[in-house]
Amino acid sequence: MAFDTSAAHCAAALLCGDTIIAQKHEEMAKGQAERLFPLLEEVLAEANVTWSDLSAIGVGIGPGNFTGIRISVSAARGLALSLGVPAIGVSSLEAQAFDAPRPVWSLIDARRDHVYAQQFTDDGSSAPSLITGDEVATLTGDRIGPETSTHPAPAIARIAAERLRAGETADRPAPLYIRSADAAPPRDPAPVILP
Repeated sequence: MAFDTSAAHCAAALLCGDTIIAQKHEEMAKGQAERLFPLLEEVLAEANVTWSDLSAIGVGIGPGNFTGIRISVSAARGLALSLGVPAIGVSSLEAQAFDAPRPVWSLIDARRDHVYAQQFTDDGSSAPSLITGDEVATLTGDRIGPETSTHPAPAIARIAAERLRAGETADRPAPLYIRSADAAPPRDPAPVILP
């Protein structure tokens, strides 16, 4: 099972062997926390599978929406712990470039005239970075973005399965934050707690 809420969507896919046997994708700007588990239950029911049948959890770790990333990563870690299976994190940039011919730049809108970018070649990949819209014009080679790719859950499932087969499951998934949070500390001092 793989799922992702790192962008304005709630997406899930169930992989059995090399075949996606069930998947769902819903566009939504907010409400992923409330919708994620019902959506996962629907995917399991569609495939006539139960939670105990799962052998691993794949999860989108971003970059993307801070809250959305936290929702999916915490859900994956909780499910992995309760089911006794590994949870495997996959970046949105890697999932987006999964089937693209190499070399390719994977680009995701980071808003405010910035883009998350990572290049994938036959020899590996660059580190994910945050670049300006002007810098995008200087990138050489092919590019792929969300507008030209399908929803990420099937790719996350396939990448997680490859890592599971290769034994790359030691680390718990962690959010991939490239940009600092937009939230600012409160202006007022913290309240004093009386004894």
